[in-house]
Amino acid sequence: MEDIEFRTTLLRTLKNCLEAADKLNEIYKKTNETLDVILGNQLEIKHTRTEKTNIIQTPDSRPEERKNQVNDLKCEEAKNTQPEKQNEKRIQKCENSVRSLWDSFKRTNIRIIGVPEDEREQDIGNLFEEIMTENFPHLVKEMDLQVQEARRTPNKRNPKRTTPRHIIIKMPRAKDKERLLKTARERNSVTYKGIPIRLSADFSTETLQARREWQEIFKVMNTKNLQPRLLYPAKLSFRIEGQIKSFTDKEKLKEFITTKPGLYEVLKGIL
Repeated sequence: MEDIEFRTTLLRTLKNCLEAADKLNEIYKKTNETLDVILGNQLEIKHTRTEKTNIIQTPDSRPEERKNQVNDLKCEEAKNTQPEKQNEKRIQKCENSVRSLWDSFKRTNIRIIGVPEDEREQDIGNLFEEIMTENFPHLVKEMDLQVQEARRTPNKRNPKRTTPRHIIIKMPRAKDKERLLKTARERNSVTYKGIPIRLSADFSTETLQARREWQEIFKVMNTKNLQPRLLYPAKLSFRIEGQIKSFTDKEKLKEFITTKPGLYEVLKGIL
């Protein structure tokens, strides 16, 4: 029975990976097509601008003709501004889709930071269970700790780095991951054989950057007892005047604080 369950889980995981890869390929293809259109439009605009500028600067051109050429150039640039903005929105939409897909694929992942490299590289799954037993013995008894995948992150950027690579643990259910991370936050100190380590959620690079951009605001709100929280994947939430407000980007938060003088005074230096 265990062998059948293992094969079923493996096939399900493989199917999910293939579906995610197909979606990424489709988004990547659409992004490239959009970029080709934008580059073509920009090249055409550049050629048109050069031609009209040459005509305008020709010594034999009469003042009236120059004036008409300038007006034509301004009108054409105004017309091309709108398609460029639309193309930028399409690119942003494609990038957001890729980011959302990656975050969805990583939704059940736990990232473990700080475990030394020489710790049983071929047995990371059992290493994770030891970490859980050392720090959260009550959860180990209550939960059926299953691991779909356990691996070290690839070391592509800097092979000479001295800090250990992160460990990625893929759980079967997102609620199990959330429970473990919540318990880790409440504990404040997680160790492996006495060595301090850290557990966190696993996100795409873009989402990690978006979460980092909230950090300074988060710290200030925390000192003012606004009960800030970073919601999945990169949304800032806090309590004000008995209500919970949440924002996905700084611009919307900036608009909101203009209606709240007290909050505006707190955040005006960092927004």
